[in-house]
Amino acid sequence: MFENMTYNNILTDMLIRVTNDVDKREGSVIYDALAPCAYYLAETYFQLNNFLDLVFGDTAVGEYLDRVVGDYGITRKEATYAVRKIETTGAVDIGTRWGISGVTYEITELLSENVYSATCEQIGSIGNTYNGALENISNVSGVTATLTDIITSGEDEETDDNLRARFYSQIQTVSTSGNAGNYKEWALEVAGVGNAKVFPLWDGAGTVKVLIVDSEMAIDETLEATVYDYIETVRPIGASVTVDSPTGVTINITANVTLDGTRLLADVQTSFVAAVTEYLKNTVFDVYSVSYAQIGSLLLATEGIQDYDTLLVNGDVANIVIGAEEMPIIGTVTLTEVS
Repeated sequence: MFENMTYNNILTDMLIRVTNDVDKREGSVIYDALAPCAYYLAETYFQLNNFLDLVFGDTAVGEYLDRVVGDYGITRKEATYAVRKIETTGAVDIGTRWGISGVTYEITELLSENVYSATCEQIGSIGNTYNGALENISNVSGVTATLTDIITSGEDEETDDNLRARFYSQIQTVSTSGNAGNYKEWALEVAGVGNAKVFPLWDGAGTVKVLIVDSEMAIDETLEATVYDYIETVRPIGASVTVDSPTGVTINITANVTLDGTRLLADVQTSFVAAVTEYLKNTVFDVYSVSYAQIGSLLLATEGIQDYDTLLVNGDVANIVIGAEEMPIIGTVTLTEVS
């Protein structure tokens, strides 16, 4: 709105309004008097332009986005702590602490003999990252421990992009008591859920099935129970609800590529995998096929690629059909350099 209110434009307009019988050249008294004022006015208009971006849902960020969506009863999902399974070679006390790669866990519950539940002491997805032998922080003698399964995934604080998408989904979808829009809205309110799809009457009258993926558009079966428990507290009486994850359809890609000499093959492959992964994420619960042509386009657009041939997606040169309860996931990607 204020793009034209630059320092030069403001100063020029000011000088035009001064009568021509006054010296207005750079370095003159009137020029030097008006220039600082023009500078600060330009800075004010710049800040005003930014301010407008902070009060609308499509451009607001951080705490300003929180305030925009708060007017509609939506709050940012907070970060959560991961709960993991720890297996030991002997009995240990509740409260003992173990670590791996700088991440620490506290034993909170005995699950079975020498198998414990432990809560990560660092909040967020970092608690999901590692597996393997643990370091003894509490000086427990004669016992070793291994970090194994995820019981409850730790989640990072909801990003601006995810919060904005959830905001648009809620205000642009008509939600009445117990309709499909409501079930999607309830699923998305649970920390860690990135998207959801609802199947009304999926197994007859009074049944509802909700498919969920995490905030990275990946399958996370540990979220299913949490989402189910939450929906049970808010749904209308009488509905039978099933919460599940989609079935993954692995997408394997092979191709011969000619490089342009600017990058190594390994770097090219890393970039291509990242591009395909992002493309597949954007298809979840929205597009029910993986486009052979789109993958070819992504390959040709990858920095370092001059050309390619013999591109195969799951061993074929056709689109991959994705079922209503499926989602594509990246599998093996093999690029072979040819001259």
